[in-house]
Amino acid sequence: MENLYNLIIDIINKMDTIGLLANCFLIIFESIIPPLPLGLFITVLFVNYGTLLGFFLSWILTIIGCVIAYFIFKNIFKKFIDKRLKKHKRLKKYISIVSNIKLYNLVFILSIPSTPAFLVNIAAGLSNMPFKKFLLAIIIGKIPLVLFWGLIGTGLLETLRNPKALLGVIILVSISYIFSRVINKKLDL
Repeated sequence: MENLYNLIIDIINKMDTIGLLANCFLIIFESIIPPLPLGLFITVLFVNYGTLLGFFLSWILTIIGCVIAYFIFKNIFKKFIDKRLKKHKRLKKYISIVSNIKLYNLVFILSIPSTPAFLVNIAAGLSNMPFKKFLLAIIIGKIPLVLFWGLIGTGLLETLRNPKALLGVIILVSISYIFSRVINKKLDL
């Protein structure tokens, strides 16, 4: 396992600037194109730039991707869906649920690493969810998600040997959830 880890690190370290820029664009596109492996892209940034800068870059790029996806679906596909809502009561019900989701629930959903973010972005864009609520949820919810993928990606074996890192992510998800509940009450979202 040690040789495989060293091989992967060597490949990542040998990536040139163009490879790293491509990685940054792939993080943005992952919010729109679901099969892309976000965890891998975040890991590359964590390895190349360290935990702090790797986290910050991954977090910002993920937010940018989610915002782009939100506006693509809000501006291009929402009119088409709104026409369909008149005919399909069930679809109208689902759109209403998404539109009225509480901020803290949205943050919690986004914090879970297995949540398909592209579906959340699409649903938010097609619903009547205010951009302010969506942006706040993305900003808060992506913190534990990016940390999870960065920490797991850069040290899966070490994380399994040292459960403190995983416990830290769980604590951050809990703090994000509580923080978003407080914001939700203050801003009535």
